[in-house]
Amino acid sequence: MPLDETLSAILEAVAADAPEMDFNTLTPEEFRVINGDYSEGGGEEVHLIEDLNLVNSDGEDMAIRIYRPKETDGRAPAVVFFHGGGWVVGNINSYDGQCRGLANSSGAVFIAVDYRKAPEYPFPTPPEDCYSALCQIVSNSEGLGIDPERIAVAGDSAGANLATVVCQMSRDRNGPEIKHQMLFYGCFDIDPDRWPSHQENIEGPVLPGAMMRWFYRHYVGSEKFIDEPYASPIHTEDLSGLPPAQVITAELDLLRDEGEAYAEALKKAGVETHYECVPSLPHAFLVFFEMVPAAREVMVTACERLANAL
Repeated sequence: MPLDETLSAILEAVAADAPEMDFNTLTPEEFRVINGDYSEGGGEEVHLIEDLNLVNSDGEDMAIRIYRPKETDGRAPAVVFFHGGGWVVGNINSYDGQCRGLANSSGAVFIAVDYRKAPEYPFPTPPEDCYSALCQIVSNSEGLGIDPERIAVAGDSAGANLATVVCQMSRDRNGPEIKHQMLFYGCFDIDPDRWPSHQENIEGPVLPGAMMRWFYRHYVGSEKFIDEPYASPIHTEDLSGLPPAQVITAELDLLRDEGEAYAEALKKAGVETHYECVPSLPHAFLVFFEMVPAAREVMVTACERLANAL
């Protein structure tokens, strides 16, 4: 199906003012500026937003941002959120609007984690930081006013990769129990030659193939990296015992096929899994939820499933 008309008009307007990006010469810092990593965030009103620090996997300060959509009498369900950006760009400011919408739509406390990024901190630092954040959030649940027995993880793109890897790490290390994983258009493999959608959507909107390969090179040092399941979770030998999942892909996204395959692999391993491919939308459609009705509808419905799981 063709690209959603509303989003098509938005992307055309953005492209008119966007700088050219040559992925043979583009630096991570240049991309971070273009991506809005130094913005102040903002979006929907949320009942309460708090900025706190945890410590990363090396014992240094790691920022988190807590979104409380409503006042609660007791401990609230919580979702630990890992942002996208190819493990290289993005932070809690550039994803502030998206987290506000997710918190409001789900009614759960959302906790965004500012994990360290490649190439300064390549694999395995990002997943180790994310797992460390999960453990600290659960151990400090009383002070945070959240229910340690109602914890989920969520993420989009590279953040979905990190979210499901954190589920694997927590299972493998006897860590905190995770009730649900909500995964939007995730990267579940690092092998762009394996999946037909990588070629079908190689010049697709938002995430062209050259950009994805640039991310791979910065995160793991190559464009194919399948021997480490904490980087390429679809290659995990045993997916059983993971939390129930929802895996949401986009028709016009080059990551579509690996997302569908990961959902099927979870189902075969006995993991309760909801899968859907959203027509007419590209990668990163959640970014546009305030302007694109189809994107908001997907987000709201996914958050309803999340709320029911918690």
